[in-house]
Amino acid sequence: MRVLVVEDERGLARALQRGLSAEGFAVELAHDGLDGLHLARENDYDVIVLDIMLPSLSGYRICQALRAAGNWVPILMLSAKDGEYDQADGLDVGADDYLTKPFSYVVLVARLRALLRRGAPARPVVLSAGDLELDPGARTVRRAGADITLTPREFGVLEYLMRHRDEVVSKRDLLEHVWDPHYDGDPNVVEVYVGYLRRKIDVPFDRNALQTVRGAGYRLAGDGG
Repeated sequence: MRVLVVEDERGLARALQRGLSAEGFAVELAHDGLDGLHLARENDYDVIVLDIMLPSLSGYRICQALRAAGNWVPILMLSAKDGEYDQADGLDVGADDYLTKPFSYVVLVARLRALLRRGAPARPVVLSAGDLELDPGARTVRRAGADITLTPREFGVLEYLMRHRDEVVSKRDLLEHVWDPHYDGDPNVVEVYVGYLRRKIDVPFDRNALQTVRGAGYRLAGDGG
């Protein structure tokens, strides 16, 4: 899932990027309010982590601008202020959740996953394609009642494909949403991970859910193949 972190404390921003990337998120950073607002307007993110006290434009104003434009991407606000009125202000301008610094990284990840689960009505809590099931919150995958163990990156690829089941998803889409929007490595890494997934979710069960569409990308069959 693609995450925008808008945080002017560069050390904290880099730490969040490393930690969330290890959890399978594709993370992009902005260090001031204007850059954060520009990125949020121009790109498609699944969730935004937004500091309140930012150079050039506050997190409050960024949130207000996005909501006024009809952008309802889930937003988790971060603040060094722990007063109840500060939290209320953040929620009143349209934030979905609020976390006070210093915070527990484990709690941050749990809250992000909770926002993703309840974000858009089109995103069910448990994703399914035939007898293949993926639970984004519990981070589990099952097929025909059997548990399947995936790495964070494999899980991210499968989750994105299942959210777009029966659609053709390009390599670029997967790189932007599962790796990094500015990934400049070998794009064939996508083929490698699709191969890993096939060996785990299809081959042992004699299925063909994960299909290659020549010259276009990949499609996960909604019926599970």
